[in-house]
Amino acid sequence: MPASAPSLGRRDLRTLALAALGGALEFYDFIIFVFFTATIGQLFFPPDTPDWLRQLQTFGLFAAGYLARPLGGVLMAHFGDRSGRKRMFLLSVLLMAIPTLLIGLLPIYADIGYAAPLALLLMRVLQGAAVGGEVPGAWTFVAEHVPERHVGFACGVLTAGLTAGILLGSLVATAVNRELGAEAVLAWGWRIPFLLGGVFGLLAVFLRRLLAETPVFEELRRRRELVEGLPLKVVLAGHGHAVVVSMLLTWLLTAAIVVVILMTPSLIQTLFAIPAPSALAANSLATLALTIGCVVFGWLADRFGTARVLRLGCASLLCTTYLLYLGLQRGPEHLHALYALAGFCVGVVGVIPTLLVRAFPPAVRFSGVSFAYNVAYALFGGLTPLFVTISMQRQPLAPAHYVAALCLVGIALGVYVSARSLPGAAWADRATE
Repeated sequence: MPASAPSLGRRDLRTLALAALGGALEFYDFIIFVFFTATIGQLFFPPDTPDWLRQLQTFGLFAAGYLARPLGGVLMAHFGDRSGRKRMFLLSVLLMAIPTLLIGLLPIYADIGYAAPLALLLMRVLQGAAVGGEVPGAWTFVAEHVPERHVGFACGVLTAGLTAGILLGSLVATAVNRELGAEAVLAWGWRIPFLLGGVFGLLAVFLRRLLAETPVFEELRRRRELVEGLPLKVVLAGHGHAVVVSMLLTWLLTAAIVVVILMTPSLIQTLFAIPAPSALAANSLATLALTIGCVVFGWLADRFGTARVLRLGCASLLCTTYLLYLGLQRGPEHLHALYALAGFCVGVVGVIPTLLVRAFPPAVRFSGVSFAYNVAYALFGGLTPLFVTISMQRQPLAPAHYVAALCLVGIALGVYVSARSLPGAAWADRATE
């Protein structure tokens, strides 16, 4: 790095720390639901509902949050590009905190009948809308605060904060179940993680009030260069190739997170007869390794270039995913080490937000990133578990094959981005000239 390159100052580090902490608390709020799906299914649906239908209905409520992401993300991004990043950054965390708190206070089916699952559905939709604005908004916010030569590290740290929220949810769920026991959790203990999440969210709102608007947006406002009309219309009309590439990059991100981190604990229990406590403990270790990996890959992207690190990270993820599944075929003795290694390599997703924020010009950056990311995540994030589960009927290694295929897509995208780069410029500059 050249000696003249601006370094991260105290204000930059403070902004990054507060943004990452707020992101972790908000992502905890969104993900905690999945750790209590069995309990929620018992409490919010009729007691005579068949187990398979109850599970399907409960996961449907969880999926509703993902389906609401594009709408919430596009609406928040519209106002983020027109009236300021900070306002939407505050709104997203507030919109997450209140429904999470209310979920912890909701009456159950035994109290109000079918109004209970309907109220829970509404809360999940609001949460989905919030996280749809949070993730692209957070990436845009930190990328526009730090010096250009540190965008990779900043986005990596922010992404690490989001993944830390998943780990926090796992740890809280484990503690509640271990300390209270099944009967107490079913009676009232399930409410504790949601009530905590609401308090966490309100704390995040307070922390984000301390942040300032991004210098990039302030400069756009000073020069009166804010986009006229609908920012999304400008994105779709003039930056179609950036949208497509960003959606493919998001597909890679969903494959890595959904398959390796979220699905693998249950898959290896079925495929390799690994006990649930061992699988979940290994998953917590892998998620911690992922959090570290996001920071490391983001830092490497600043030093060696995002496209080059993307290619390296995808190749590493391909190898370690096969190593994990093939290694477990032989025996579970190396589960923790193999899963931690794969989890660290999933950290390549920390490079993806840097590519996304650089794909769109500042005036429509929030809208471009939000549309591409949220639509792709809703589509691929929703279909990936179904596709992998069906494929496993014929090919037990389908999860590894799926991740490997998307890693090859990621390597190809790294080559594409590298070919379009200009010295010292963002990868999409040539395409938007």
